[in-house]
Amino acid sequence: MSEDASQQVCDLLIVGLGISGACAALEARARGADVLVLERASGGGGTSALSDGVVYLGGGTSLQRDLGIEDDPEALYNFLDSIAAVDDKAILRRFADGSVAHFDWLEAQGVPFARKIYTEKHLCPSDGEGLYSTGNEKVWPYRERARPALRGHLVDGPPRNCGAKLMEELLARCDEQGVRIVCDARVTELERDVSGRVTGVVARIDGETKTISARHGVLLATGGFQMNKQMVGAYNPEALEYAEPIGTDYSDGSGIQIAQAIGADVKAIDSLHVTACFYPPSQLIKGIIVNNDGQRFVAEDSYHGRTAAFIFKQPGMKAYLILDSEIFAYPEMHEQFCYRLIDGWETIAEMEAGLEMPEGALQATMADYNRYAERGEDPTFHKYPDWLKPLDKAPYAAFDLSIGEAQYFYHSLGGLRVDADARVLNGSGAPIPGLYAAGSCAAGIILTAEGYGSGMTLANGSFFGRIAAQHALEMAPA
Repeated sequence: MSEDASQQVCDLLIVGLGISGACAALEARARGADVLVLERASGGGGTSALSDGVVYLGGGTSLQRDLGIEDDPEALYNFLDSIAAVDDKAILRRFADGSVAHFDWLEAQGVPFARKIYTEKHLCPSDGEGLYSTGNEKVWPYRERARPALRGHLVDGPPRNCGAKLMEELLARCDEQGVRIVCDARVTELERDVSGRVTGVVARIDGETKTISARHGVLLATGGFQMNKQMVGAYNPEALEYAEPIGTDYSDGSGIQIAQAIGADVKAIDSLHVTACFYPPSQLIKGIIVNNDGQRFVAEDSYHGRTAAFIFKQPGMKAYLILDSEIFAYPEMHEQFCYRLIDGWETIAEMEAGLEMPEGALQATMADYNRYAERGEDPTFHKYPDWLKPLDKAPYAAFDLSIGEAQYFYHSLGGLRVDADARVLNGSGAPIPGLYAAGSCAAGIILTAEGYGSGMTLANGSFFGRIAAQHALEMAPA
């Protein structure tokens, strides 16, 4: 539904109507609150509606149990704690302990997840699978720190755009539950009382400047900052030059900036998830990835975002996928990601020369790799045994994964510093009364590209959007 904002007071005011805002609104309405959402676009959905629709959850969800996947909250927590670079462990603990119930809540809202499993490696399966592996759970050393489990919960919707179905259902529930929504509304600043408590916002609506008050608090759910070239370029000029952002035009960091204007702190603001996926087909993972010196630098069975993060750190940001004839195939999305087949060679020495690597370097790397792969071992990077095979069936081929050659895409990870209640913190680490943030404008459960897995963004936003609504409504009204 769409409102004219003539009633300019509410219990909870939410800025943004992607997955974070929608879930927060539904949680608040279930508690009897009057909810007003201000959405900058002409309709809800945001970047969430453009996504693959993967929600990273675990701990033993009903989908995991139905498909025979063993998991528990402690395993989920231990994995995230080892890979997420989050120093506030309470955030990870709350998510891990509440993940099962959150999945049940999503299904109760009508979000569909098919009881079908996918056990290979894929960017996003397209045959209606509801559960697959989307992270680095089996990558060393994380598999030794926590029992691996499949945690990518994929919404049953249009292939490669299941996020559209996800948001369709959530927005329908918002309409049914009487959430007041004002679109084409741009929030320009936060209002505070004499004590410093956030009591509302100033917004431009229908060409007019309006002040809207919130009795219990304001939740910023405005998305990331990947579309803001100034913010990205300040910390990641390479991404700005060599990659393209993913998101709507409104993923411009505006929510972060209006909070910073009243003293909010930020965390991991320099962190981006930059990626291009060379698989499927999954057989390509049995190849090796080397830099311009002919050296391996990452386990090839890593999640593609982790691999990309390491490629950016290589000399000249150059990297090559090396295959033999037994596993050769074109990446299924080679046109989207512009993966170029450089050439084929009858010998490793010829390939080494063709790629202009130091003489003997690639030959030594492959000889060492093949010797151990024959025994099902990888002492250098501990690639999972399922993906190990000697690369000894000539001819050989190389695809160019180099930054500036292949097409990479990115979105932001860091944002406003928050606590486990989704309260925005100031520079001293104290909560700013009445102000909350969730989703991509907040620094949540994952702050490193090396640890990212598909679905962590949607899971983080939907979960902590609800947490914010719960906490805000428990506080005494202003």
